[in-house]
Amino acid sequence: MNGSNGEERVVHEVAMVVPKRVLEEEEGDCVEVLVTELRKKGMVVDRVVGLAHEFLKVAAPSEILGNAAAELHIRKPTRLGIDLPFEMQGSEAFIRQPDGLLFSWFERFRCYQHLIYGIVNSGGHDVTLKLDGREFCWTAGESLLRRLESEGVIKQMFPLHDELKRKELLQNWALNWWNCTNQPIDQIYSYFGAKIGVYFSFLGMYTQWLIFPALLGFIVQMVDFGSLQFLALPSFFVGTILWAALFLQFWKRKNAALLARWQINCLVGPSQGYRFLGMEWSSLPFPKELIKNLGNERAKEKEAYQRYEWFAYRKRFRNDVLVIMSIICLQLPFELAYAHIFEIITSDIIKYVLTAIYLLIIQYLTRLGGKVSVKLINREINESVEYRANSLIYKVFGLYFMQTYIGIFYHVLLHRNFMTLRQVLIQRLIISQVFWTLMDGSLPYLKYSYRKYRARTKKKMEDGSSTGKIQIASRVEKEYFKPTYSASIGVELEDGLFDDSLELALQFGMIMMFACAFPLAFALAAVSNVMEIRTNALKLLVTLRRPLPRAAATIGAWLNIWQFLVVMSICTNSALLVCLYDQEGKWKIEPGLAAILIMEHVLLLLKFGLSRLVPEEPAWVRASRVKNVTQAQDMYCKQLLRSISGEFNSLTKPEQEQQQDSERF
Repeated sequence: MNGSNGEERVVHEVAMVVPKRVLEEEEGDCVEVLVTELRKKGMVVDRVVGLAHEFLKVAAPSEILGNAAAELHIRKPTRLGIDLPFEMQGSEAFIRQPDGLLFSWFERFRCYQHLIYGIVNSGGHDVTLKLDGREFCWTAGESLLRRLESEGVIKQMFPLHDELKRKELLQNWALNWWNCTNQPIDQIYSYFGAKIGVYFSFLGMYTQWLIFPALLGFIVQMVDFGSLQFLALPSFFVGTILWAALFLQFWKRKNAALLARWQINCLVGPSQGYRFLGMEWSSLPFPKELIKNLGNERAKEKEAYQRYEWFAYRKRFRNDVLVIMSIICLQLPFELAYAHIFEIITSDIIKYVLTAIYLLIIQYLTRLGGKVSVKLINREINESVEYRANSLIYKVFGLYFMQTYIGIFYHVLLHRNFMTLRQVLIQRLIISQVFWTLMDGSLPYLKYSYRKYRARTKKKMEDGSSTGKIQIASRVEKEYFKPTYSASIGVELEDGLFDDSLELALQFGMIMMFACAFPLAFALAAVSNVMEIRTNALKLLVTLRRPLPRAAATIGAWLNIWQFLVVMSICTNSALLVCLYDQEGKWKIEPGLAAILIMEHVLLLLKFGLSRLVPEEPAWVRASRVKNVTQAQDMYCKQLLRSISGEFNSLTKPEQEQQQDSERF
């Protein structure tokens, strides 16, 4: 990004935390050596002294980042429509990002990591580094940052907020309440990366599409249709199922359009992994001895691969069974006890308190189950990090799904009381939304305040003064005290979007699977999502550090979960209608009940039929892709013809010269 005078604006995008020096600076000081090496790489380093630590803010000019991208062989789209490895000399041929920069945030951060971790001891001899009287050796060929991290000198490295862009997003997005669902998606993508940009695009589209079922549900809930009342709920049920199926199909179209607009190529390879920006995400983790012997003995080789493949499937199946059995044996009695106590209690206030305690216990148990799932996944044989992340999502969602809906299913199947079920749904929706909002907004701020308090208290104890207020002046230190955008089950495979996506999926399941019991839930969900957009934006821009960029082209496994919830909602709402119209409890196949069963099968066919009728890509995206492929083929064909003709000329030229010489004589 350029400044007002046409000069490049220096933006410190990465910070490193090092110990605050106790003794005077001495020769061979490791922090000074690190700063010197960073500046030799062409980076701009600013040292800031805080209350308890020192911070190194690092910035890199576009030329330095371009050289790093060329060394990493990052493939980028060109104006010709094909992806080529980046070269700094031909930078004008590559398409720029929506914010005008040459590299996306994901690419820039990857270049920063390459530059910083690429500082090695190339002197051919060991170097002695010092820090406050302590000495350690930096061996030849070793990465300096790795060495400093192992010695505890580099405590953390984290991305920094760009104040100018952050304030623009605050004004145009987080604090712009007039545009309820319209968001600057391109700015979000440029600042946070593709994964967060895709999520907020999905959340905004979902909230916009909720307006139709919200209005329809409000009418069905509030208006008395008289003699046609018995048709209101089935009609609403059919409308919501068609709405959900169309929404998911049109989201796929919008996702494809976003990727085309952001020039992100998402190609599915043989292992169903993604190639993003020319980097292979997944590779089959077969043992080295199998790969070395590839092609020697085809029959034995095929048998070994099949045995290894089925062994991996067996381990994943075993872990899934362990998760399911733990839910049934440990949590099912707890869920049924809660549902039974809820039915006995008569006071509404006590019911709300009971539901709040129940949700807190569920949250704790599910986080514990998520951590166990992470350990189980580490013992699995998955084809890629993406497969491991998807396996984690499915397992943890299964935990939440069972915990969230077992009690509700108990009310439906055993008591068959619509008023009780509606009361349970209202309490669940209200308390769960309040709980998630408090967790999203309050918990990060409390962590931030507590860390600042500890730092100030420690500083007062070191100075020996009990009076006076200690101010934290530097912005980088304030960023350091802020919590990271991490998942509640751990940061190994997922970031904070895991919790946000889980919350959204549970809300969708709640309003869809019990649509006939409480049509007004869609209106409550729409209002909640409008608030969710702003609170999440404030959380990302104000109370949390800038998230680490993650490469993602879609919402991933969550789309499959939403598809599953649509199918489940067809079954559950059909069961609800049976309970509603079979008031005698005899479960006889009367004309009305038979019509409900027929409607269930028709809706299932329509749901899967719409996925075939509505194209997943807009026509202009397909046309653009075909055009790019055609241009690439033409270019490669021309280059191939030139190379062939050049080789042919080089071979025939000596023969022609000999023939001419013979003719002269």
